[in-house]
Amino acid sequence: MAHRQERRAGVRGARHLRVGLRRRSPLSFLAALALASLASAETAEWSRFRGPNGGGAIEAGALPVEVGLDRNLLWRTELPSGDSSPVLSADRIFLTASEGEALYTIALDRETGSELWRREAPRPRTETLDNRNGPASPSPVTDGERVWVFFGDFGLLCYTVDGEQLWRHPLGPFDNIYGMGASPILAAGNVILVVDQQQDSHVLAVDAGSGELAWRTERPAATSGHSTPVLHRPEGGELQVVVPGSFFLTSYSARTGERLWWVSGLSFEMKSTPAIEDGVLFINGYAMPLNEEGRHVQLEPFPDVVAAHDGDGDGMISREEAPEGLVRSSLSFFDLGRDGRLDEDDWTYFQAALDSRNGILAVELPKAGLRGDLTASHVRWTYHRKIPQLPSPIVDDGVLLMVDDGGITTTLHAATGEVIEQSRLKGAVDSFYASPIVADDKFYLLSRSGKLVVLPNDGSLKPLAVSDLDDLATATPAIDGTTMYLRTRSALWAFRATQ
Repeated sequence: MAHRQERRAGVRGARHLRVGLRRRSPLSFLAALALASLASAETAEWSRFRGPNGGGAIEAGALPVEVGLDRNLLWRTELPSGDSSPVLSADRIFLTASEGEALYTIALDRETGSELWRREAPRPRTETLDNRNGPASPSPVTDGERVWVFFGDFGLLCYTVDGEQLWRHPLGPFDNIYGMGASPILAAGNVILVVDQQQDSHVLAVDAGSGELAWRTERPAATSGHSTPVLHRPEGGELQVVVPGSFFLTSYSARTGERLWWVSGLSFEMKSTPAIEDGVLFINGYAMPLNEEGRHVQLEPFPDVVAAHDGDGDGMISREEAPEGLVRSSLSFFDLGRDGRLDEDDWTYFQAALDSRNGILAVELPKAGLRGDLTASHVRWTYHRKIPQLPSPIVDDGVLLMVDDGGITTTLHAATGEVIEQSRLKGAVDSFYASPIVADDKFYLLSRSGKLVVLPNDGSLKPLAVSDLDDLATATPAIDGTTMYLRTRSALWAFRATQ
């Protein structure tokens, strides 16, 4: 009951949230310096999901525009399947995979693609997964000397870059309707992992060297999702872990786990990772069609539903008693107590979820010392049409790009949220699960059927090139200074411009 009460209190403020368009003055010089300070502290290597600080962007030379078996291919290595994205150290690539009942961490040579080692993780259970997820979805993270991986069917493991296991930290079992998908990151000497699930959601820190728990902070408002966090260090302030989740974007102390500040207005389901440019964070969230503009519905008051449908008189609504339609079909998701019935706390959360809106928020990252609810002061603008559920946003040189799961791509002015263009991509009418990346003044988008679309970074949606790898692709690409790494269902490909 305690977790129900905490969650109920946590979402009440979100139930009637309607954040309008806000335009604020440009960032101060100090804020820009703060962002530069964080960037310099981050490794330039693509060492975690979506690269430096999860932004999907890196300085690069001339990357290939066209790719294929006969175009700019450096090497191709067949691998077991997996949805995790490759991460890079100085001379190695790390990823996870599954084959039958086996869960693997795999290291490849960056220059040749040769497999250097493969280690199997324990698998004490097999958790339920959404058909868009897999048992090897979270991406590794590395500091160049060690690599850390997370499997929902086991927990965290740490290896040297040569494959020696240093420690293991079992976690779970978990209660995420989609299966676990958030990737670990490194911060303040800890491995940070977000565990959002139907109940007992939390963010935890494990000492990167020993594998011992450093801290754990509950997230009572959050339910199933799998957003990977990013870092923020304001000038003169402490390092913060910024985590999207149901209804709220929340910042925690990387050192202690203390909740510092939050912004409301997110969807009740969050799966994407933020992008940051010039001190402004962009985050999208999509839950379901009923959270789209003009489609919100209002549930009947819980006492009225109980009076009309509670056949056994226990004050709750079971599946058999639930009205047909939305309530019955959604009961398992909003049954927070996992007892097959909806009580008043469940109903309150159900309505809060229906009241939330699919959308993307632009949030000014706060200066050091600011605490509490910053929604009114720090949300610059919101946008609510054609929002992605799985792919994360990308921003470069004042242009924000997002592609929804069905393939509709939108570019916006990052400063104002005004639309530049919105359309499907010519030559790549497809679904998209992987997140876009940016380098060499170009956006790169990898579709589910393996089409690589290259767009200019000026907001135009006219492709510079479309290449077809003809293989299922759900993993976000990785890049270094001259090479692009694309993972498809059967292989990892490395492409480097040859002319």
